[in-house]
Amino acid sequence: MIVPALVALQIAAAPPLVVRDARRAVRVPTVGSVNGAMVRLDALQPMLPVNVSHDSLAWYTVEVWGARMQIQAGVPSVRAGDDVYQLAAAPRVENGRLVVPVQLVSDVFPDVVPNVRWDADAKQLVVFSVDAATRANLRTDAALSAPPRRVERSSSSYANELPPPKVRRARRTIIVDAGHGGVDNGMTGPIGGWPKIYEKNITLAVALKLGERLRARGIDVVYTRTTDTLIALDDRGRIANRAGGDLFISIHVNAASPTWQDPGGARGFETYFLSEAKTEDARRVEKMENAAARFEDSPSVGRDDPLSFILSDMQQNEHLRESNELATMIQQRLRAIEPGPSRGVKQAGFRVLVTAYMPAVLVEIGFGTNAREARYLSDPSSQDVIASAVAGAAMDYLSAYERRVGGSRAGLGTGR
Repeated sequence: MIVPALVALQIAAAPPLVVRDARRAVRVPTVGSVNGAMVRLDALQPMLPVNVSHDSLAWYTVEVWGARMQIQAGVPSVRAGDDVYQLAAAPRVENGRLVVPVQLVSDVFPDVVPNVRWDADAKQLVVFSVDAATRANLRTDAALSAPPRRVERSSSSYANELPPPKVRRARRTIIVDAGHGGVDNGMTGPIGGWPKIYEKNITLAVALKLGERLRARGIDVVYTRTTDTLIALDDRGRIANRAGGDLFISIHVNAASPTWQDPGGARGFETYFLSEAKTEDARRVEKMENAAARFEDSPSVGRDDPLSFILSDMQQNEHLRESNELATMIQQRLRAIEPGPSRGVKQAGFRVLVTAYMPAVLVEIGFGTNAREARYLSDPSSQDVIASAVAGAAMDYLSAYERRVGGSRAGLGTGR
């Protein structure tokens, strides 16, 4: 009698599932089972736009912000695109409602659904919600693109003001950012050689060529600058968000540390995504590029404001894996055309990437302090080749992303 009593106590004591966004936290009731807590999917609707469709017999389709999952009652797995996730317990139907393991929310949703992540320490689902205008667009898009189906219950209100999810549209948008500009020359080089170059001029020339290559491939392009002007680091990401960007690519030229044994001999290219710097060299580049803030009149958004930093960190974590993949593809393409060595994919806390809520990278296309690379980077034909390589990598990434999500165009950037 003791074992059944313990099981019954364990089932009765199932803790609620906490779902939170920037404004509130909601405790969603759960039901205990011998294999862990279970939750009714439609109970998430105050915080998430969950649509549950009964397709046939035991089959159900669950849609959240364009992400689609297929579930069979009685079978402990869920299919999302080409991926199958094993569950600790089989979903079941109670009183006509689909009940699933909380594991679906904690383990599968963050992998599949845009604008959510699981906070393992707090054991909470964190939601980056959308505004009213985007909700209307999502409903319209779903009505136009999805076949008619019998829906158990439509989503209820889920307001709030963080960047909205990507809305499906016919064309992708890439934000091309030319580093520095105006009074901020960036690096000056080379060391002990000629011609003298300013980073701001090289980055603008390559960025404009990159935009041309992307447009020729059917991509919409938004530049953060097209002339020799100063744009605040934080404003560059905001430009990207307002434009509904899918990707953010920032072009820069590297500079050697004068403390190195042979600073003039340093060569190579590297691509960064936003995360904590892991090496001294990454911290050096981070400090060098972030120093552009000294030319700005306006205060920065960020790490001095704990709430601002936490929200930004949550939003960027959503895109960390995608940014890493984009950076890897850029390095692969540049390796095929650059005369210098590949210095690899790296991570650092670049201010210019912090406010861009989409996969975002910063590309150091070479060392302007090296005389040979300075000549290469200032040559228009070399700039063409670099721009084509980065454009090709962006297209490689978008194609791979489309394949991973099964043709859905949702989920990359902030939407518009």
